[in-house]
Amino acid sequence: MSQLRLDPLTGRWVVVSTQRADRPSAFLSRSLPVESGPARPCPFCAGNEEATPPALETYGPSGNWRVRVVPNLYPAFRGDDAMVVTHLGPAFTQAPASGIHEVLVLSPDHHAGWGDLEDGQTDLIMAAIRDRIDSHSRSGALRYTQVVVNSGREAGASIAHPHGQLLGMPFVPRELVDEQAGFARFSGSCLLCTTIDAEEDAGLRVVHSDDQVVVICPFWSSLPFEMLVLPRHHDAHLNDSSDADLAGVGRAIRDVLARLGDRLGNPAYNLVFHSAPYRASGSFHWHAHLMPKLTTAAAFEMGTGVPINVVAPEEAADALRATALTS
Repeated sequence: MSQLRLDPLTGRWVVVSTQRADRPSAFLSRSLPVESGPARPCPFCAGNEEATPPALETYGPSGNWRVRVVPNLYPAFRGDDAMVVTHLGPAFTQAPASGIHEVLVLSPDHHAGWGDLEDGQTDLIMAAIRDRIDSHSRSGALRYTQVVVNSGREAGASIAHPHGQLLGMPFVPRELVDEQAGFARFSGSCLLCTTIDAEEDAGLRVVHSDDQVVVICPFWSSLPFEMLVLPRHHDAHLNDSSDADLAGVGRAIRDVLARLGDRLGNPAYNLVFHSAPYRASGSFHWHAHLMPKLTTAAAFEMGTGVPINVVAPEEAADALRATALTS
């Protein structure tokens, strides 16, 4: 059973999940490719469905799935226990890491990452994300679902086949608490609605813009070529968004990943969706963070929490805009 342990210095919960060390290749060098072989066929490829637990959801024609959601074999969160905090000593606080951990298989094609997909495929991915968050939110014991895509070994992927993860958890993580506080501090209107207007007026950091979504290299970028994906329509919860808005976000992510790949040779990246906690009532505007793995955080960044970005967001956006899409 996984545990939550509280870091009293920062107030952040840490997940201790020793069973995740049992994943194949869990401790391989990050420089090695993430691949399966004849002795270990890819569990996410079409035809190998028996290698995973039975699907929770499939999307596509009957018998010919295009997007698949399955339970994670090595879950960080599992079980229905209530989040009862136990104090083991003056500095030792823990709770059960109950919750849900699922894998979102983006495509049956082993070599097709999000940046390679057709419109219909990205639409299905976003529909699956919406449906699973909606399902998680109906569990009284859970408070938040984190949706992530790790692409490439440097980004933490343990299997090469493009996939994401959905983690329903019994607490609201500190990163979301901090973002909620940022929205609460911002006076006048929504922080991200205002950001969209300001960035389009400035015209310096916009990478992609259409009727549904704006993608920027934010003014406060902490990483080279970091991007922020912003639906134009103000919704706090991703699972409340319209089909058109969800489709627009999925396609915009595809387009900017294609630009990033053409410009920088398909770097590893992390994609993180931030939606308001299920029952949150304060101001929030759901969005996604796209973070290429182009540099390594060193002692200063880890010790202070202060990132050093070696590429100005204006330069990154200009380079990405100058990269013509090939499809």
